[in-house]
Amino acid sequence: MSSWQERLEERTLDPARSTPRNYWLVVGALAAVIAWALYAYFVQVRDGLVVTGMRDRISWGLYITMFVFFIGISHAGTLISAILRVANATWRTPVTRMAEFITAVALMTGALFVIVDLGRPDRFLNVLIHGRWQSPIVWDVTAVTTYLTASLLYLYLPMIPDLAFFRDRLTGSVSKWQSGLYRILAINWKGTDTQKRQLHSSISIMMILIIPIAVSVHTVVSWIFAMTLREAWNSAIFGFFFVAGAIFSGIATLIIMMALLRRVYRLEEYITQKHFQYLGFLMAAMAGVMLYANISEYVTAGFKLEEGAEFIFRQLFVAEFAPYFWFYIVAGILAPIVLIFIPRMRTIGGIVAAAVLVDLAMFVERYFIVVTGLRAPLLPYEPANYTPTWVEWSITAGGFAFFALLVTVFVRIFPIMAVYEMAEEREELAAERLSLESDGALTGEAGL
Repeated sequence: MSSWQERLEERTLDPARSTPRNYWLVVGALAAVIAWALYAYFVQVRDGLVVTGMRDRISWGLYITMFVFFIGISHAGTLISAILRVANATWRTPVTRMAEFITAVALMTGALFVIVDLGRPDRFLNVLIHGRWQSPIVWDVTAVTTYLTASLLYLYLPMIPDLAFFRDRLTGSVSKWQSGLYRILAINWKGTDTQKRQLHSSISIMMILIIPIAVSVHTVVSWIFAMTLREAWNSAIFGFFFVAGAIFSGIATLIIMMALLRRVYRLEEYITQKHFQYLGFLMAAMAGVMLYANISEYVTAGFKLEEGAEFIFRQLFVAEFAPYFWFYIVAGILAPIVLIFIPRMRTIGGIVAAAVLVDLAMFVERYFIVVTGLRAPLLPYEPANYTPTWVEWSITAGGFAFFALLVTVFVRIFPIMAVYEMAEEREELAAERLSLESDGALTGEAGL
């Protein structure tokens, strides 16, 4: 026990104690992409949205795609940490911290694209000052803000004992501001029985609250589309579609993040093939849910083929957006099921490959949902077209770089593993094993 915990502590402390040159190269590359994105955004604010491919008929594009995608992958923390915590799945502890910070970082990134999408970003204040509760946009701002606040709190609470551990072990070996940060955030944690009881109660309350908050967030995001008078978005199950897709892409993002951090920080002893397989099974199950939802949606609408729906079906299935749609179905839903349920493909590499396909396909799905819904004519005129410009691609690349930079900085400063929870769980399992062995020995003696 002591040897295992000592190795865990040292592995968790390593990123904060030493910063290799490769780290600064990665940070520099990400900062350069963000700087170029900021220049592109400056051009957009200076000249207006005319520098983008969006116009009056197709007024949403890559930016809203990014918003929906990042809000979706934020469900990683909710599923892995909260739901599995409620289910008392003991295998979750090595990956909970990663899931929780993915949630917080993805929400921060996604929320920025609401501002980016505005031609006049200062007018966002009008939503806060003059917003009307009848508007789905106000619902969305309220839901995302609530979810971000709850997610940051849910990330912070289980980290308090680990921050105290960093405070005690890193004083003198890191910068003064970093030591001060640990001291402030640890809030005088000493590990007393009273503090432990209070912490466990707080975590239990948050894990119950954050599940309905997370579900409501992506439901409300879907209502921004479904409450609009557009044939492609006129669906009563849009909320279910968005929630299922969010969990689906959230699991995939967590698998990719686990693989990267496991390799970079040598966490093979703690993040094992078992964790990838369990998450792979969850991802395959969600792929089945997504397959069912798609069949239910398109068969129901296609059987009736009401006025206006024919154009939507044609552009998705056989015309302009058919490559996107079939990539989403084949590579994003069917291929992951095949990869995960064939035993010889169920390796870490195979599961990560399936996760990459899922994330790519879900990004593509968000894109064609946004664009095809606006492309369908409302009056008898030729359908509009949309092609993103260099400004949009630059800001989109900056969004991904911003997400990666936040993760990179987080794992450099904060505990990457939930040391306190992992040690506590290991002690409980060891105590249960001893109890079972003791009961077996007593049973054997009684039999004799």
